Amino acid sequence: MTATNLTDLGIAGIRDGFRAGTFSAREVADAFNAAVAGADALNAFIVKTPDHAIAAADAADKARADGADLGALAGVPLGIKDLFCTEGYQTTAASGMLGGFVPTYESTVTAKLFGAGAGMLGKLNLDQFAMGSSNETSAFGNVISPWRRNDSGNAPLAPGGSSGGSSAAVAARIAPGATGTDTGGSIRQPAAFTGISGIKPTYGRCSRWGTVAFASSLDQAGAMAHDVRDCAIMLEAMSGFDAKDSTSVELSVPNWEAALSADLKGKKVGIPKEYRVDGMPADIEALWQQGIAWMKDAGAEIVEVSLPHTKYALPTYYIIAPAEASSNLARYDGVRYGLRDLPDGANLQDMYAATRAAGFGAEVKRRIMIGTYVLSAGFYDAYYTKAQKVRALIARDFAQAWEKCDVLLTPTAPSAAFALGEKSADPLAMYLNDVFTVPSSLAGLPAMSVPGGLDPQGLPLGLQIIGKPFDEQGVLNASLAIEQRAGFAARPGKWW
Repeated sequence: MTATNLTDLGIAGIRDGFRAGTFSAREVADAFNAAVAGADALNAFIVKTPDHAIAAADAADKARADGADLGALAGVPLGIKDLFCTEGYQTTAASGMLGGFVPTYESTVTAKLFGAGAGMLGKLNLDQFAMGSSNETSAFGNVISPWRRNDSGNAPLAPGGSSGGSSAAVAARIAPGATGTDTGGSIRQPAAFTGISGIKPTYGRCSRWGTVAFASSLDQAGAMAHDVRDCAIMLEAMSGFDAKDSTSVELSVPNWEAALSADLKGKKVGIPKEYRVDGMPADIEALWQQGIAWMKDAGAEIVEVSLPHTKYALPTYYIIAPAEASSNLARYDGVRYGLRDLPDGANLQDMYAATRAAGFGAEVKRRIMIGTYVLSAGFYDAYYTKAQKVRALIARDFAQAWEKCDVLLTPTAPSAAFALGEKSADPLAMYLNDVFTVPSSLAGLPAMSVPGGLDPQGLPLGLQIIGKPFDEQGVLNASLAIEQRAGFAARPGKWW
């Protein structure tokens, strides 16, 4: 196969072709390393690690030649979001605060992936400390979506956020799969914007150990890839109990790939009436209706459900997440690691202030200040305590919905990708990108975005499946039913 053909393959295609001897793991690694090297215009990678990809490939080739057992991801190179600590390779969370930080340890998620035989193509760009919905807050510059509007307008588009480097790399075929993290939609919204699949598992399914923290009660690692099967393969390798993470759940990891089925006979799909928001574009509504028809065609029964506290989800999220960020990011003080800004004659307090002023970007500072405010004496009960109570009500809404249905079907995002700079001046407009993804994050539920079609400008639109706690299989199966019926094969024209 030519290098171009190899980079067209997804995770399953690479795994199976390598095992069959159709090509070597080294050929795959070389092809993707070359693709990464030729895609600088996307700015998807902060650090490239061709040596890691080649070393893993050579080990896989040797294991196959020796007849040794092959890991589930042997021969597959991946992109790693630069929020996962990687031993010996710079990890920055896309922030100047961690510029030059090289961990001496491996995150549990990357250790599991590498232990399964995967190689690393590089560390992927993101919104700084995972705070953003457009990948415009990175200290290393904006990620550019590989997609363009078809009206000949060449305005660079947002790849979504915070996992924008991951979504751009997979959509551009410079990585067959990539890790993402999802705190309020940061896997699902970028997946929708770039026409790929992305799954956020149940909170506690993947270890958070060694992942730079944003909001600890919400952050969850997940998989981003070309299709549902590839996400299932990758998520299986990433998941599992970890004693180093107190929120990790001690449950065995199912064989999700083997149990994939697009037959939804006997299943009930809920349509939450509160997700029909004012001003929703006609093409989003049309896609949702199409998704409902696809679910019926797959054998499912459609039922309307109510999630009455949905309207409070965004304000609740933007109290809880910044509060946790304020606490988590207090550790970046210039004392132990990362940036230190020490003005002449400065005392300790001056160093703290100077370091944090220089190291954090505007959006991170905004969220730290909001979080510190809602946690402060006199406001804690008025904001933070109240938000936690509303969060419990949102979770209860979902629990009551599960009495009527097995999964929920909603749009992933309220629009297709927007141009870079289009919303960055208005934080509230930016935060509304998460209106469909935040509620399931607050409830800790598994949720997935799959591409459903294109808007009139030729840009991808995604449909979201939300499932019961730890029912990733139900989410994957319903997503597969959509994938098979949508037949989404569009890809961005190469301009980079």
